[in-house]
Amino acid sequence: MTKQNPRPTVLVVGLGGTIAMTPSATDGAARPTLSAEDLLAAVPQLAYTDVDIKTLSFTSKPGASLTLDDIEELASRLWAMDSEGAFDGIVVTQGTDTLEETSYLLSLLYEAKAPLVVTGAMRAPYLAGADGPANLLAAVTVAASPQARGLGVLVVFNDQVFDAARVRKSHSTSTNAFTAPDTGPLGTVVEGRLRLLATPAHKPLAMAAALTRPARVGLYVASLGDDGALLASLLDQVDGMVIAGFGVGHVPETWVPILHKAAQRIPVVFASRTGGGTTLTRAYGFDGSEKDLLSCGLIGAGHLDPYKARHLLTVLLRSGAGREKVRATFAPAGSTSEGRG
Repeated sequence: MTKQNPRPTVLVVGLGGTIAMTPSATDGAARPTLSAEDLLAAVPQLAYTDVDIKTLSFTSKPGASLTLDDIEELASRLWAMDSEGAFDGIVVTQGTDTLEETSYLLSLLYEAKAPLVVTGAMRAPYLAGADGPANLLAAVTVAASPQARGLGVLVVFNDQVFDAARVRKSHSTSTNAFTAPDTGPLGTVVEGRLRLLATPAHKPLAMAAALTRPARVGLYVASLGDDGALLASLLDQVDGMVIAGFGVGHVPETWVPILHKAAQRIPVVFASRTGGGTTLTRAYGFDGSEKDLLSCGLIGAGHLDPYKARHLLTVLLRSGAGREKVRATFAPAGSTSEGRG
């Protein structure tokens, strides 16, 4: 089906989250209850945009309860809709607890022409200064913009536009909670228009693979004084592991034999726990350094943070990728430019 309307059409998909929450009559605590239609009704300024809007209430969950299967199903449905040519852009609203993770997952699973923009809110609609309506208006503006086409999945928050592969939630309560430590925002929304300041240095890494195989991937954070005993136990229970290491990818020296042994059986990826920067390859050579881990068969995550590295490894394993495919995929995925490791 080909869309005949010359005005851009944007599909707004509701997943729940703070942006859709109202207070409970029993205890006054917020829970997701509002539909996608309800969210649009709270943004009268949308009537003054040159955009036709459709809605889909996909689910109603807090961000913490969304699952990989939820996101895979959503990506599949949106891809099917895009193939019909009915929409020029898509906005997904959800809880901010996991927005940095689900947006990256969507970038791996959704490969289509229509821009996909993820947004949410830090303040529920019934609170003073609720930010959901402004974020939704900005997200629709970006999704409808021709400039957004080809940029992959984007996150729009507080009138800033972020690459899904680089965005981080860096504050638990601020309405300015989302940042991109390594790159900054790609653009802003000003006077009702997208002003693009930069484009991602890497091509969108959409894999669009069927996740038919079971795979459990763990995430373990390095901390001072951890002897690795709990890590050794966990490694026996997973199909892949991401280590959130110190600094540029360091772990205690007592972990090295444990990780070396595990890397012979499963993919083990090391990332930086710092929230910014990259893992290195050869700057340090002590036991437990990045050079030592690479020599033991581990894989560096580069600029991917531990959470995104875990999702990439999960998608790869669930789609049947072998060890060499995993290693080859992480090189460009963790780079700031295509082809650099």
